[in-house]
Amino acid sequence: MAKNSNLGQAKQAKNDEFYTQYADIQKEVNAYIEYNPDVFRGKTILLPCDDPEWSNFTKFFAKNFAYFGLRKLISTSYAIESKKYKTDWQPTLFETANPLYDADKTRIKGKIFTLTHDTNRNGRIDIDDLEWHYMEDDGDFRSEEVTRLRDEADIIITNPPFSLFREFVQWIMDGGKQFLMLGNKNAVTYKEVFPLFKENKLWSGKTEWAGGLWFETTDKEDIDRVIGGKNMKNVPSIWFTNLEHNRRHQPLQLMTMEDNIMYSRHKEIKGIGYQRYDNYDAIEVPFTDAIPSDYEGVMGVPISFLDKYCPEQFDIVGNEYDLNLSKGRGYVNGVRMYSRVFIRKKQS
Repeated sequence: MAKNSNLGQAKQAKNDEFYTQYADIQKEVNAYIEYNPDVFRGKTILLPCDDPEWSNFTKFFAKNFAYFGLRKLISTSYAIESKKYKTDWQPTLFETANPLYDADKTRIKGKIFTLTHDTNRNGRIDIDDLEWHYMEDDGDFRSEEVTRLRDEADIIITNPPFSLFREFVQWIMDGGKQFLMLGNKNAVTYKEVFPLFKENKLWSGKTEWAGGLWFETTDKEDIDRVIGGKNMKNVPSIWFTNLEHNRRHQPLQLMTMEDNIMYSRHKEIKGIGYQRYDNYDAIEVPFTDAIPSDYEGVMGVPISFLDKYCPEQFDIVGNEYDLNLSKGRGYVNGVRMYSRVFIRKKQS
């Protein structure tokens, strides 16, 4: 963002800020509530990289403030002038009608919104009780100001700009906080992210990886469809978290190697068996549902396996890069394979 103008230069003309749909937030967050009804109770939640006047994250957690038993909700926005991608932006009535409104500050300063109590004394705590003021700086999550808020929070939840995902993950991990965030599917292969999967410091959220998620976008040129009068973009994105949910501990139901060879629905396996890598001691398993339940050695599986990964069932050995495979890929009979995760059956 504004603190270092050479960061994300390749993305500066491309919009990578997408507004998450309320139903997608509700579906994901409910999984953590179902697993642990008190997961948010007494906690301070920070929603950085947000536009609170528009954000469904802020609306969702403000609406459920009392139900979740939150102690405090903090939401911060990023100054419009600091954003790389420019839009036909206008301040909202929520802002301009407030005595705090300053036409000069509103373009260059971030805003902080907090929710702690029933400010309007109507008997409930909701979005109408948000209090806000301009920040000292532009709201960059890497600023000292937002980092102090990170340190105050218990849980951080957001949809950060995808072009800054690596930096955001590092910022989160430096704070040692619990988190729930959206990111591109390809982020699982990043050298800053994959080791966190391997070390069980980060895992896939509840929502399965099939397809992408639909986001509202301010980019009028790059849209996939109009839904309910809103410009929408389908992005291959997934949830990343270190909060527990039920699906994370559900082992895959798998056949033995012998049964896979006899009955697999995949022509690459049925009647053929499993190929071995030329440059690594492992077998190639091209489909997650074709993982043999009884194989004790190392297996190369699609990265989509991470969506179904149960830590009680398998250990993650590594990927092509941290295993130093030649040219960053495994080879079978001289053919370069797609990106793989190497796993081994959990030893009892």
